[in-house]
Amino acid sequence: MAASAAEESGVDDYTKDGTVDLKGNPVLRSKRGRWKACSFIVVYEVFERMAYYGISTNLIIFLTKKLHQGTVASANNVTNWSGTVWIMPILGAYIADAHLGRYRTFLIASAICLTGMGLLTLAVSLPSLKPPPCLDVNKGNCKPASTLQLAVFFGALYMLALGTGGTKPNISTIGADQFDEFHPKEKAQKLSFFNWWMFSIFFGTLFATTILVYIQDNVGWSLGYGLPTIGLAISILIFVAGTPFYRHKLPTGSPFTKMASVIVAAVRNWRLPLPNDPKELHELGFEEYAKQGAFRIDSTPSLRFLNKAAIRRGSSDSWKLCTVTQVEETKQMLRMIPVLICTFMPSTMLAQTHTLFIKQGTTLDRSIGSHFQIPPASLAAFVTISMLLSVVIYDRLFVKIMQRITKNPRGITLLQRMGIGMILHVLIMIIASRVERHRLDVARQNGQVGNASGQALPLTIFTLLPQFMLVGVADAFTEVAKIEFFYDQAPESMKSLGTSYSMTSIGIGNFLSSFLLSTVSSITHKRGNGWIMNNLNASHLDYYYAFLAVLSAINFFLFLLISKFYVYKAEVSGSIKVLADELKDKKLKPFGEKHTHT
Repeated sequence: MAASAAEESGVDDYTKDGTVDLKGNPVLRSKRGRWKACSFIVVYEVFERMAYYGISTNLIIFLTKKLHQGTVASANNVTNWSGTVWIMPILGAYIADAHLGRYRTFLIASAICLTGMGLLTLAVSLPSLKPPPCLDVNKGNCKPASTLQLAVFFGALYMLALGTGGTKPNISTIGADQFDEFHPKEKAQKLSFFNWWMFSIFFGTLFATTILVYIQDNVGWSLGYGLPTIGLAISILIFVAGTPFYRHKLPTGSPFTKMASVIVAAVRNWRLPLPNDPKELHELGFEEYAKQGAFRIDSTPSLRFLNKAAIRRGSSDSWKLCTVTQVEETKQMLRMIPVLICTFMPSTMLAQTHTLFIKQGTTLDRSIGSHFQIPPASLAAFVTISMLLSVVIYDRLFVKIMQRITKNPRGITLLQRMGIGMILHVLIMIIASRVERHRLDVARQNGQVGNASGQALPLTIFTLLPQFMLVGVADAFTEVAKIEFFYDQAPESMKSLGTSYSMTSIGIGNFLSSFLLSTVSSITHKRGNGWIMNNLNASHLDYYYAFLAVLSAINFFLFLLISKFYVYKAEVSGSIKVLADELKDKKLKPFGEKHTHT
């Protein structure tokens, strides 16, 4: 019925990528999707980022000043929570792809997020849920938070993490789904979508790292957490209001089950010889995929062993026989794993902006004039500002220049963009190490190495500005490319799982940060020259940052090696070629994106 209706109205008027409305009917291109639908989606993400960064950016200050935790404990609590926030999307992607679909999964998860924010606001507002105030810089002398107080606060935090597990992998994917891969103009819009997506949501981040952080430090934590809670509630209502304009992708089953069945079938068939002609492998007809709104993928020689899962052996058991398309989808997800591993270290570097960089700021002169004090966490706003500027310059200038040189519609490939960001991360940690060495020299010159009074050094907090600004520039390359890469390279039926890869990278990066910080702190403390202590003036963060710079450099060279052998997936549509032809019309040489370059 739906197909015949589409034919009567003219197939060209309907999307060709399998998107439907909530009832499963084909959607008219002119009625749903594109930037009109994305405007409702972007509003939610602005407020969600405002809530997340309003908490994470200043969380280390709350943990040390209000819950009386030490430097290592508070930093690890921040990164452990952030790691959980970013690794939970694996669960949200599974539920969306296998059961509920992206839209319904998002709605349920956003309600959990709102509940967590509400409880968190109560936890920071009620005096009975916090230990008594303590001004002693050595937090070991202060009364610790009770088990109940910690349970309520961290329970609310991790409820928020659970909710974001369902919102984060699906909200950006829902946004990208509003553009039809098979329509050249919409494909071009999708190429810019991830740049402008990051540009838009970082407005929320900028508000959080300036206004919210100032309110938390100078007005009160209740209002500082209450405002993003109200904003989150409003944004959910706005998202729901945009429902008539959304295009939806139907859930296609668990991606984990599909991948596991391919691996098991290949192992079971390992003794069987592969046919010389890939057409002899098991595959369904084009019409079967068309009925499901799915795409058939031809067999490729990479990861050839997995092709054995499609050898016909007279069995219809999905754990013994898989289609070529299913095998190729599994290959696409597995090929991205080495790249995913290489993104852990950049995420570890990023974690420093919300932990140790902020703690450094508490030791410096934060005054502007005689009355205004800059909240240490507000320096994170410069990450946002530099990223916003970098994304605009990249999209409007850099891409245009590189298109003329490379003949690539993207300007440079996604892995090249990621690699530039990784080089910048090495530079960031070298600069951070040098700046910290200068800060320690000032502390020694002023006799404040052993001073635990908390008196600020005669050194402006803006000394830290270069490392914060460069983080924003690096993010414009690494983080944006990472999101687009894992979405673009994931098979059509596993887009949510692909998007969750980029978030898992941040999650594991945060856990890795906790591991490195705890390990280095423990080893150096036992040797009597601790690198990270509660008194930063007696610590050696400069050594720790240099250590991270070395790890980043090693990671970059590993990334170069992996990138050299990475094979980009073939486009399911001809839209990229159409865009390349448009470059030819502009008196550029024709370009067909190769699938073996990095």
